[in-house]
Amino acid sequence: MNHEPEDLPGELTDVPSWPGELARMSCGCNPQGLCKALGIFYLGSDVLSTSRWVGFLLGAGVLLAMWSAPAAPDDEISNMKRRQQGILTGMPFMANITPRTFVDALGRKLFLAKAPSRVVSMAPNVTEMLFALGLEEKVVAVTPFCDYPPEAQSKTHLGGTNPSIEQILALKPDLVLAPQDIIQQSLLQNLDRVKVPTFVLQAAQLEDVLAQIQTVARMFDRSKAGDELAATIRQRIAVVKERTQSLAHPRVLYVLNTDPLQTVGPGSFIHQLIEAAGGANIAAGTSTAYPRFALEEVLARDPELIVFPVGTAEGIPEEEQRQWRRWSSLSAVKYNRLVLVPSVLVDRPGPRIVEGLELLAKAIHPEAFTGESQKEKP
Repeated sequence: MNHEPEDLPGELTDVPSWPGELARMSCGCNPQGLCKALGIFYLGSDVLSTSRWVGFLLGAGVLLAMWSAPAAPDDEISNMKRRQQGILTGMPFMANITPRTFVDALGRKLFLAKAPSRVVSMAPNVTEMLFALGLEEKVVAVTPFCDYPPEAQSKTHLGGTNPSIEQILALKPDLVLAPQDIIQQSLLQNLDRVKVPTFVLQAAQLEDVLAQIQTVARMFDRSKAGDELAATIRQRIAVVKERTQSLAHPRVLYVLNTDPLQTVGPGSFIHQLIEAAGGANIAAGTSTAYPRFALEEVLARDPELIVFPVGTAEGIPEEEQRQWRRWSSLSAVKYNRLVLVPSVLVDRPGPRIVEGLELLAKAIHPEAFTGESQKEKP
């Protein structure tokens, strides 16, 4: 990834990757920033000692040229300074190209002169995002967990969530997209070391999911598609909120893990899904995104609805779901409101998150989606 200072002069036109390094070499600039096109050479001492008269004449010629040459206008001097400073950065400058700047979840800046053509996805939600934007032809590798859409399974699979740097280099990507909570720090450092542009994503809030879709779309010159997709999701979210927000909000426990018992707090997008669906998260008062709860605390807060994410590769197993029925004093157990939702629709911060929201809303407020509302009840 190319991290440039805020006051970088001129316009960046290259990305420090394999294509970027080749571009620098082909235009006459080596990675150290010395530009061949300027005709600057280093002379050995034996050449310099050949003739002192040659040096004297050269020096005199330079002085004469400086004496007789008209003063350069201020704008020309400014342009010369820009070119010189550009040489110092080792980056070729082209006035007709303006790079795009993207800031990732770690606050790192990525400069892209053009849309990437070979991208590696390191998470299922990222893969779904790329396919939803029509970028499937640019995806060169995904994780073994990227099962949607089905076409994603035909892509090259990385070696789990922590692939080797050699495997990634062999794919020759010009962009790697990875969630912050998945990518290992050592891998990120190695990718930076070999100058593979890497963009780290993180969705703490529901709106972050939509912002990520639009950001990824801009990277690939698909801003219109990204804006339209985000607008469609926002509109569906608004419909759910409109149907549920005026209704009573039952207490909800979302079981993210059972041993130890872990749920979702206000720092997570799943918490926002529960609230948007018309529920009251029993962990709303916690200070962490994914807090651990003691069973006694759950019994004291008495959830009226318990939500289990389920799936073939992730989610709460059926046996663990049955164990909750032992606590017959819980309102959720007493009234048989143990709800199953596909984990891939709720736990993945991708474009299908709105489908998970709609399922949650129907589970919490079935009456709001069958033409019946609480206001109409006697």
